[in-house]
Amino acid sequence: MSKTKVAVFVGSLRKDSINKKLAKAVEKLMPAGYEFEYVDIGELPLYNQDYDADYPAPYRRLKQQIEGADALLFVTPEYNRSVPGVLKNAIDIGSRPWGKNSFAGKPAAVIGASIGTIGTAIAQQHVRGSLAFVDAPTLAQPEVFIHFKEGLFDDEGNIGSDETRKFLQAFVGKYVDWVAKHRS
Repeated sequence: MSKTKVAVFVGSLRKDSINKKLAKAVEKLMPAGYEFEYVDIGELPLYNQDYDADYPAPYRRLKQQIEGADALLFVTPEYNRSVPGVLKNAIDIGSRPWGKNSFAGKPAAVIGASIGTIGTAIAQQHVRGSLAFVDAPTLAQPEVFIHFKEGLFDDEGNIGSDETRKFLQAFVGKYVDWVAKHRS
């Protein structure tokens, strides 16, 4: 059986991103047969409808990565109670030009970590709203709002808390089921 390719969108560009660490932790918990492909969204020019007639190379690359994936995972921080601009820009580019939405029908999930006590709850709601509009069916439960503390994850995705590992493993189980349901 072929591998299930997951396009991973990390909404933080920071070198030491806690959300990148969270993505790596989830990747380590995935069952055999799943492959994560991290989508580089940091170099994308801002979406401009003037480009719709002839998408620039970075836009085309993004759309090809989305179209080549079987599933999507959005791992977002929260900036000023909303989604980071770089992540929203990637969603806008992938869904355009009108009638050529690369996200349509791709099963998705949204998770995130923050040093704040409410995690990334509001940013995730904003991402979910955009994904609903671009027709990417998004896993509703469990919601993953991680309150990050030093040592919770390392750069390789090792999880420093048994409770967090169990919680994320339960998320992975639901996500895998969600992807399988929408692939069949």
